[in-house]
Amino acid sequence: MPSESVIECCEALIKRNWTICFVESASAGKMSYEFSTVINSGQILIGGLVCYHESMKEDLLLIPKGTIKQFTAESAVVTKLMARNFHRFVTSDICVALTGLTTPGGSESPTKPVGTIFLHLIFPHKEIAKRYKFKGTAEEIVQKSIDAVAKIVLNEVLST
Repeated sequence: MPSESVIECCEALIKRNWTICFVESASAGKMSYEFSTVINSGQILIGGLVCYHESMKEDLLLIPKGTIKQFTAESAVVTKLMARNFHRFVTSDICVALTGLTTPGGSESPTKPVGTIFLHLIFPHKEIAKRYKFKGTAEEIVQKSIDAVAKIVLNEVLST
């Protein structure tokens, strides 16, 4: 069942007649799934892509291996490239990219602990990048990330 923030976001997108797509890493498709479970989501949800492993980011999204090595797969730079490169292939009003650390490992460090999430959202006339530090289980971190996306999108839809 989708969260209230996702439902509210989808309803606003439907009223505005805007479409949305997702390119996900840390959320592994759950964001696309949540949005798909809202009534009439077919009017707004174009689709999504899960690029969990670095090879997917490199091979499908054409993110240079050197960029991933320099900044890590879970970084603002890579998240921005995921959004921009995916949006070149998918026609939608909004494109959302999400990366981060929901479990130990990966590029975890004292300055980037588990719970660090990077978002990059492309709107018709602007882009928004966010970095969050959520606490909780992997599932809770993913859910908080999805709700953060829904709130950002809702604010933009209502303000334009």
